[in-house]
Amino acid sequence: MPMYAEAKIRLFNYLCDTMAKKPFTPIPPMAELPPAEEINVAEILDRYLSGEIDLICVLGPTASGKTKYAVRLAREINSLLSARRPQKSSTGGKGEESVLPPWPQGAGPAPKEWEGFFLHPCLPYSGAEIISADSRQVYRGMDIGTGKDLNEYEEIPYHLMDIVDAGAKYNIFEYQRDFEKAYKDIVERGGIPILCGGSGLYIEAATCGYSLPEVPADPALREELEKKSTEELIRQLESLKPLHNSTDYDTRKRLIRALEIAIYEAEHPVNRTAFLPKNTYYIGTLVSRDERNSRIDRRLDARLEEGMVEEIRGLLEGTHPALTPDANGHRHPIAAEDLIYYGLEYKFVTLYITGELSLEQMRTQLATAIHQFAKRQMTWFRGMERKGIRIHWTEV
Repeated sequence: MPMYAEAKIRLFNYLCDTMAKKPFTPIPPMAELPPAEEINVAEILDRYLSGEIDLICVLGPTASGKTKYAVRLAREINSLLSARRPQKSSTGGKGEESVLPPWPQGAGPAPKEWEGFFLHPCLPYSGAEIISADSRQVYRGMDIGTGKDLNEYEEIPYHLMDIVDAGAKYNIFEYQRDFEKAYKDIVERGGIPILCGGSGLYIEAATCGYSLPEVPADPALREELEKKSTEELIRQLESLKPLHNSTDYDTRKRLIRALEIAIYEAEHPVNRTAFLPKNTYYIGTLVSRDERNSRIDRRLDARLEEGMVEEIRGLLEGTHPALTPDANGHRHPIAAEDLIYYGLEYKFVTLYITGELSLEQMRTQLATAIHQFAKRQMTWFRGMERKGIRIHWTEV
């Protein structure tokens, strides 16, 4: 018997003997889902009108139905507002009608005809509006791949979608600034803001009042950093800031941007945003892992049939109508590496279009990546709860 065969047999016997002596450790069960609640929309509206809360947030992992739920929630709020507004009543004299004013708070018991109108002194609210908390739906032309589903909103106004050209690098600081602008605009017009999305970092930046640095781009520094290896860049970043995870260097572009920020902060006093945290009522859309993955797979196939590959090909070739023309009216293609930067659909479909993956490889790898992404989203949201944020989970 050849020597290598004897060695393999001895190794196999050793492993079997070793494993037999070890106590059996069962595979840990999946983390339990949080308990589901019944959401009382009238109570939420009362709390908003009283000033107890000033923002409603619908969050959840991808394919959990959060957008449909947020739209339904907005419609229920609008219906309740409409029912609570003063109705016309007959004056009893000439059959004329006049608007019944709301009974003022603190004026004692209201007459029966004022019942339901005294939760707020004047009910000047125009209705609910939705602010997106999706890190990729901000881009024009990236519609199918990001699942904008704009037809779902119908009469409900929405904000922070289609505000940036595809190919740009939109960041968390810009989102926080744009959120505050949209939020104030809605409130000042008498609207009721509903934040909706699955980007946990964007949600926390909007609702928790994080201070974020405003660091300008430095093309000369980027050119210098591009000359270094990835390992050198990581070591340089480690010398400037603690690295708690690999998010800052999962791509060279992110790594160079993280270094750009760290170097700037080491050399300059940084102006930081100081937006106040919101008194937010968080609603989480709850779905089991198996059902979520099944929805992801069905939705992915539907998006491929709807033309997701053609959408991304149009961005790569510069033919997509959403691309902003230059002064000469020409649309410019987006580099493959810039689309890959956006991850998930734009990463794997770009790799398919450029010939690095077959259609079947793209479909399989993309589905797996979205499953993993949804799991990370839930991990983030449960982490928010560990920080003390109360999320009211509900099945949709």
